[in-house]
Amino acid sequence: MCPRSLAEPLDLSQIQSAAFYFFWPLQTIAVALPIVRAAILYGKEDVRVEAVSERPLAPGEVRIRIEAALTCGTDLKVFRRGYHAKMIVPPAVFGHELAGVISEVHPSVASWRVGDRVVVANSAPCGVCFYCQHNQENLCDDLLFLNGAYAESIVVPRRLVQKNLYQLEPETRFEDAALTEPLACVVQGVEETKLVRGERVLIIGAGPIGLMFTRLAFHAGCLVSVVGRGEARLQTALSLGAVQAVPVGGDGNLMNAVKLSAGSAFDVVIEAVGKPETWQSAVRLVRKGGRVNFFGGCPSDTVVSFDTGLIHYSNLTLLASFHHTPKTIQKALGLIETGIIQGSTFINGTCRLTNLPDLFKAMAAGNSAVKTLIQAG
Repeated sequence: MCPRSLAEPLDLSQIQSAAFYFFWPLQTIAVALPIVRAAILYGKEDVRVEAVSERPLAPGEVRIRIEAALTCGTDLKVFRRGYHAKMIVPPAVFGHELAGVISEVHPSVASWRVGDRVVVANSAPCGVCFYCQHNQENLCDDLLFLNGAYAESIVVPRRLVQKNLYQLEPETRFEDAALTEPLACVVQGVEETKLVRGERVLIIGAGPIGLMFTRLAFHAGCLVSVVGRGEARLQTALSLGAVQAVPVGGDGNLMNAVKLSAGSAFDVVIEAVGKPETWQSAVRLVRKGGRVNFFGGCPSDTVVSFDTGLIHYSNLTLLASFHHTPKTIQKALGLIETGIIQGSTFINGTCRLTNLPDLFKAMAAGNSAVKTLIQAG
């Protein structure tokens, strides 16, 4: 069974599966309902901020007034491609990293109140499939995805309310809490890689994910090196605990840049870029008996070639971490609320919701911001 998206463009008469699951198109409304603004993805590099009507809550649901939403590399990929095979099919509401305040609760929901400060994950597992029963909820056959963070409000469906909605401490800032989802994916990667104190870890990529890996690997007691682009991002890597930040030269030769700086192979290499050439480099930069985590997802249908002799005779362990689970969401929120991860390190831009289309065009053209805070108000 394929994962279901809350934004699949099905018959509008099916209230739970309409293209605008969280909002009803204005022309279909016969009675006056509150009007909010939301970003709608229509296709490749076509996102528009429009006025839409909020729909009534169904049993088990709550509505969140969004106080902070963050840009994400995955959202940029979706913008460029015009869709996401697992999460979103246009036309659909857009964005998935958010935190806010509960503004409405369906009478059937007893555990939440209007005014509760919360963060919600972008998916929830079914709990009954083979993978959920074997502690691999990130691979759930029926993951229910949540999109619509780039808006003034969002409806959280019953399953997410039950499994992946969390209350914030009073002092937790919304922009910090909005980092929970991507950080949970990194927590998943760290746990699956089984980092050991004192290991030499190379992280390929100095984007938001690479920087989060830097911080968590440092927190685990590892000696972290980062290779990537952008002087500011590499300086951030050093501030997060990296002992070395290696710039990729103008020739783009990552292998040469690392070998000239590192001196010897690494115990662990984490690929956080998502390009076939960096996947191939990763297996050549790890020591014999080492571990490689191909964390960065390559475009669909990408094929990568490896030297089988190198992998076999070097006894390499290769793995690829994907997504998160309710447990890693909780752990990520704990890392944020204890100050190990701080939003100010990763958020270096702000943008009003109305300017979101221009922001994504700039991101596609090479905007160097790590993450941008989207202000709906």
